[in-house]
Amino acid sequence: MKDRLIGADNILWNNVILGDQQAYRELYEMYADVLFRYGLRYIKDTSTIKDCIQELFTSLYHYRNNLAHDVNIRFYLLRSFRRKIHQAVKKNATMLHTANPEDYFSIVYEPDAEQLLIAAEQQQEMLRLLARELNELPARQKEVLFLKFNCSLSYEEVAGIMKISVPTCRTLAYRAFRQLRANMEKVPVLPLMILLMSWISREHP
Repeated sequence: MKDRLIGADNILWNNVILGDQQAYRELYEMYADVLFRYGLRYIKDTSTIKDCIQELFTSLYHYRNNLAHDVNIRFYLLRSFRRKIHQAVKKNATMLHTANPEDYFSIVYEPDAEQLLIAAEQQQEMLRLLARELNELPARQKEVLFLKFNCSLSYEEVAGIMKISVPTCRTLAYRAFRQLRANMEKVPVLPLMILLMSWISREHP
């Protein structure tokens, strides 16, 4: 199944390189929400996030002839988008109320009414607690966990996006889990983490 998905992604990406407008639209529809949710972790200014997404896809189309054929699309787009978000934050630091995007990364759990009906009250409280504990972590540790569990990336891919070594990436994740386990004793942190990230992935712009 996974191989078929990878094959479909490769075909889509190669069609984008060839200038296929339909493929370009499909790529945008597949990843715009993913990128938007990632941008929300850095800033809450939705206009800036949308501008960065638009700029990314515009550049992608204009410079498609220079794109490599064999790429992990999700990894490539997240890495490129992260760079654009960081540039936008640094350029508009005063307006966005933050000077260094590396120092800020937020994970918010705000379920809607439908989600509240689905999840048990006790589970809701544990997820809120986990979200609070996550936001006590250093920004880079939160980002590693978000990319690993929300975006389903490998440690190698997360390291590539964040421009850190793979051992550093693994160390950041280990320290994050160690702190979460210490602060949430007797609570199954990993299953809750996966569930929390699945809720977050349902956010829409």
